[in-house]
Amino acid sequence: MKRSLFIALIFCSIRGTLQAQTPPPLPEKIDLILEDFTQHPERILVTAHRLAHTNYPENSLGALQEAIRQGIDIAELDIRLTKDSVLVLMHDKTITRTTGRKGNVSSYTYAELQQFPLLHNGQPTTERIPSFKDALLLAKGQIMIDVDFKADSEEAARIAYELIRSTGTTRQVLFFIYDYKNATFLRRLDKQVPIMPRAHDATETAAILKMDKFPVVHVDESFTDSLMNNIRKAGSRVWINALGDFDAMERVAENTGFDLLLSKYKYANVIQTDLPEMLLRYLRKKGLHQ
Repeated sequence: MKRSLFIALIFCSIRGTLQAQTPPPLPEKIDLILEDFTQHPERILVTAHRLAHTNYPENSLGALQEAIRQGIDIAELDIRLTKDSVLVLMHDKTITRTTGRKGNVSSYTYAELQQFPLLHNGQPTTERIPSFKDALLLAKGQIMIDVDFKADSEEAARIAYELIRSTGTTRQVLFFIYDYKNATFLRRLDKQVPIMPRAHDATETAAILKMDKFPVVHVDESFTDSLMNNIRKAGSRVWINALGDFDAMERVAENTGFDLLLSKYKYANVIQTDLPEMLLRYLRKKGLHQ
């Protein structure tokens, strides 16, 4: 009896020692991004517009995987609803530009859309139009997702929110809406899903800041320093696009476009670009990104 008790005590002691020596689990990649997003407003975060599509079709799983590989903070994607109510990634209302086929996304079932390869630089690839669910699962634990909601119906919003909940990606999503008033309906669906409203002027900005505390507010080039500073003071990030002129300048002469953007919009701390890897490298050299 004493011998059995002695052996049991030794076993418990060894197990306790091993447990004490076991290091805590490493944080997920998304934990580090979210810490910067919520705790370090002085750091500028990078968003890949329509995912990292330099070498892959836009809004494809390959482009999403590339954004993750590059270490980008946020991947922007567009979602629309198919004929059989499946949310898929697609910017345009039609599939013509991205597949070469005629018709609206809503004219096809998801299975029918899988027949068409996505184009890159006008050439077919092995990529197919992905479902929103597959994109969320690929992004889980890896990167924040900016959901540009182009489906434009309450039914589609319900489907999107259910997918976000069921995939366990709520904390890493930003649900982008063009009309801030739609936030009321979305809050009723799930208060936990972070929303990013679009502000078009000072009046809308004041209404947005009065309505709720949003993690980030999407502005444009018409916004003054004072207006953007008000958003920052309210505890929200300021999102602006480098798309268009700033990206075009950057393609011609490195640093010129990004230098100009930061000099004009010093309070912006989320930047969306078609050149995410270049912007990330630029910000790190400036000490504005970890």
